[in-house]
Amino acid sequence: MKQYLKHHEWHIIEEGLNPHYNQVSESVFSLGNGRMGQRANFEEDYSGETLQGSYVAGVYYPDKTRVGWWKNGYPEYFAKVLNAPSWIEIKIKIGDLVLDLAKCKVESFKRVLDMKQGLLQRIFTATLSDGKKVSVDAKRFCSMADGEIGAIRYEITALNFSAPITLTLPINADVVNKDSNYDEKFWEEVTKAAEPGWAIVNAATKKTNFHVCTGMQYDIQSAGKSIKGKVSTHVREKYADNVIETDLKENIPLTIYKYVAILSSENHAKDKLVATCKSKLKEAVTSGFEKLFSDHAKIWAHKWEECDITIDGDVAAQQGIRFNIFQLTQTYTGEDERLNIGPKGFTGEKYGGSTYWDTEAYCLPFFLSTAEPKVARNLLVYRYKHLGKAIENAKKLGFKEGAAFYPFVTMNGEECHNEWEITFEEIHRTSAMAYAMRDYIDYTGDREYLSEFGLEVLIGIARFWNQRVNWSDNKKKYVILGVTGPNEYENNVNNNWYTNYLGAWTLRFAMESADYVKQSNPTRYNEIITKTNFKDTEETERWKHIVENMYYPYDADRKVILQQDGFLDKELIPVKDLNPADRPLNQKWSWDRILRSCYIKQADVLQGIFLFEDDFDLETIRRNFDFYEPLTVHESSLSPCVHVILASKIGYKEQAYEFYLRTARLDLDDYNNDTEEGCHITSMAGTWMSLVKGFGGMRVRNGQLHFNPFIPDQWKSYSFRLEFRDRVIIVKVSKDKIDTVLEHGEPLEVIMNGKPVMLKSK
Repeated sequence: MKQYLKHHEWHIIEEGLNPHYNQVSESVFSLGNGRMGQRANFEEDYSGETLQGSYVAGVYYPDKTRVGWWKNGYPEYFAKVLNAPSWIEIKIKIGDLVLDLAKCKVESFKRVLDMKQGLLQRIFTATLSDGKKVSVDAKRFCSMADGEIGAIRYEITALNFSAPITLTLPINADVVNKDSNYDEKFWEEVTKAAEPGWAIVNAATKKTNFHVCTGMQYDIQSAGKSIKGKVSTHVREKYADNVIETDLKENIPLTIYKYVAILSSENHAKDKLVATCKSKLKEAVTSGFEKLFSDHAKIWAHKWEECDITIDGDVAAQQGIRFNIFQLTQTYTGEDERLNIGPKGFTGEKYGGSTYWDTEAYCLPFFLSTAEPKVARNLLVYRYKHLGKAIENAKKLGFKEGAAFYPFVTMNGEECHNEWEITFEEIHRTSAMAYAMRDYIDYTGDREYLSEFGLEVLIGIARFWNQRVNWSDNKKKYVILGVTGPNEYENNVNNNWYTNYLGAWTLRFAMESADYVKQSNPTRYNEIITKTNFKDTEETERWKHIVENMYYPYDADRKVILQQDGFLDKELIPVKDLNPADRPLNQKWSWDRILRSCYIKQADVLQGIFLFEDDFDLETIRRNFDFYEPLTVHESSLSPCVHVILASKIGYKEQAYEFYLRTARLDLDDYNNDTEEGCHITSMAGTWMSLVKGFGGMRVRNGQLHFNPFIPDQWKSYSFRLEFRDRVIIVKVSKDKIDTVLEHGEPLEVIMNGKPVMLKSK
């Protein structure tokens, strides 16, 4: 765990340049706007440890699947987000010396992420090897007002000299991914151009042929006036720049404004990209840095009005939740139903930048509660539009008759994960789509989604489970064999309880949904029957038989659910008795040893209890928590949040608070020593749930909001805001009272601590 960042309610602050933590900071201080994102790389040269990263939403490359053997049904490629053309560089040369913070003497250094306004600032003083001392104040943002615009204000001041300075302002598409096989590069040049004042590179991805046009214009000022300097331009393969030679005068700041437009063929015609890029650049320069930033900051102010959570009395916790909300908000805006949420967002390459089941199981509740309903709806529509691919995925594995198997990892609906135990066995993920529908409908009341989109998906998923189970003559029950549950430290197990429970629930939900659409919209129901060739009576009779006869492993002596068959054959040694030197297991133990151990990577049985809490009484939840949590190593970022919610439910308040800090500050404190690869964006939505559903006790039951809040001893108060069925509700919890205010909308009855309370607007 690294605790080098200063605590502040609205800022992330790093004081002093620590080269060993630089890649962690590059992740933490990343910027994005839903369309593009940028790691917090330096504008000037830096020859120290760094992971350059610029990303454009929806642009990917189908890399070769990295396995030494092949099996039928195996994904044909491993999709990865691409390191896109680099746009932030402002290379500085003073005399004959390059400004490089890995080679200079850094006198002072401060990096600040202003989360309230979405602004990254760096302030430093450095001395070059010849004794020349400079100070730099650099600011940049990715515009939330225009998702294709980025802007930099870079001010450099000579503190003890006057000398010539050379500035190089490039656009560089000759970039490589860290995870490239044999340093393969994924971009090919389409066009490039540079004239005094601007440069543009239009590049295309290999295989997928996405075009990304990146252009820059600039303005250089001294004493408040624009200066020209001596300008030369250079172009080479996938590269274009302007080089400006001018004078740096002692104690007179030189300010460089670099304006950038990044356009993708996902949003513009390929033959119009360059012209449109030039037009947008012209508009950006005309607006200027301050106007662009003002428009950007206004959007952030509105976003924070929608989703802010306040905590009084614990700055570390306050900073943590705001950082999580900030990253979620700049990763996904919900404006484009073709886009989804990658586990690293715009902060790194890990996991390929693809869509996982994390979206449905963890992210959807945040967007349901903090944005207009269409934002969450678009996440569901994204999966509906991939239904055809899900059916193709199932066919590759031998399933028939319209069965749909949603991918564990995808960019376009095809499975593209490169680990067999996930690709073939972690089948529970396909029902995350069904659960998300139920969650969405419960929260919004939009049951018409079932008629429009949902029932088609549910029929496909139900057909998958219908074919994936088999009857056991031995158990006289239906069983599900050869799976991996949410606990990925167990592979190829039989009857993972979570998988069996979720599969049976999905069949039941599909039957209920079919009945609803049949009754409420018979015309649409007949269309769906025809389109899917759904034999409703025949198919649902089989589904019902499976639901009524599913096998669930259980230990009658301990009165706990068993994670899977044979779990009690393991040696049950609590995590607290492990040698600390063995942690984390996934970095210290062989995979064989992990698989034979009792240790749980993330909530598995407890994941199911979390999703279907109302199916279990309080004592059952407590028994299972007491049995499984001591065996859980929490080496998945998705684990702590589930434990916060359940610990809160059963009254383990101190434990809930400890888990909350772990999830809220997972990246800020680098708990798992992996933040350098990018932030854990999807688990950040779990952090939001930890507070709202954990401490706030928020649930939706039968279309009605319920709250059962408590406050951690370390806090004075906290508050959160919900958008619910055309209402805006503010809940504030302090030591001695709970205030629930209807800020907007018609009167609404909620259940607070088991008692009805009528909320009315003031």
